[in-house]
Amino acid sequence: MPMRLAAPLAEILLLGACITAHAPALAGDTMAAGRASVVNGDTIEIDGIIVRLHGIDAPEAGQKCGKAGGGSWPCGNRATEVLEAMAEDRDVECTIIRNDENEQKYGICSAGDLVLNKSMVSEGYAWAIAEGADDYSPAEAEARAAGLGIWQGAAIAPWDYRSERWAAAAQGAPGGCPIKGVVARGEQIYHPPWSPWYDRVKVNESKGGKWFCTEREALEAGWRAASSR
Repeated sequence: MPMRLAAPLAEILLLGACITAHAPALAGDTMAAGRASVVNGDTIEIDGIIVRLHGIDAPEAGQKCGKAGGGSWPCGNRATEVLEAMAEDRDVECTIIRNDENEQKYGICSAGDLVLNKSMVSEGYAWAIAEGADDYSPAEAEARAAGLGIWQGAAIAPWDYRSERWAAAAQGAPGGCPIKGVVARGEQIYHPPWSPWYDRVKVNESKGGKWFCTEREALEAGWRAASSR
C-alpha cells in the first residue's frame, strides 16, 4: 500500500513546486528598481514602469495654490520639480503595493535612505491619504503647522481639482466623455481634463483622434497618458 502512494505523492510535490515557481508575485512582493524619471509630483517611471507614490496625492501639473500673502503660485509644477530633485536620474527602488482599476501601479519608493512618499508630504508638496499602515498624516500635520508648500495659503485638494475640471469639461464633450485622445508625432496620447495641455489640444477625428469616457478605456485602446511637461 505505501508503495502505491509513493509515485502519486512525488507527482503532487513536483506539481506543487512548479505552481509555486510560476505563481505571480503578490503586489507587496513586486519590485521596480533602477534609474528614475519623474512624471509629475507623485508619479515616477522606472524602466518603462509607471509607479504612483502610494499614500499621497500631489497637486496636478498646472494647478495653482494660494500664497501666504495673497496671489497664487504654480504648486503643481513646483511639486514635480521637488520630486525631480529627490529622484531624477537616481537609483530608486519601489515596492509595489497595489494596482488600481486602471492597472496603475502604486508603490512605496526610496532613493537611498529617502522615502519619496513621506518626503513629499513632509516638504509640503503632497497631501497624505490614509491607506492602512502607510499613513503619512503625522508628516502632513507637521508640514501644515509649519506652513510649508501647499499649506502656506489656500489650496484645493487634487481630488477636488480633478473633479471640478472633469465636471466642467464633460458639459461640452460628446456624450459627456471629456478625455481627449490626440495623435501627435505618430503617438496616441490622451489628455484628461486636468492635463496642463487640455485646453490647447483639439480632437481631430479625421486624423485618428478620439474621445474617451474613462482612462481605463483609453489605456485598453492602447493610448498613453500625456506627460505633465
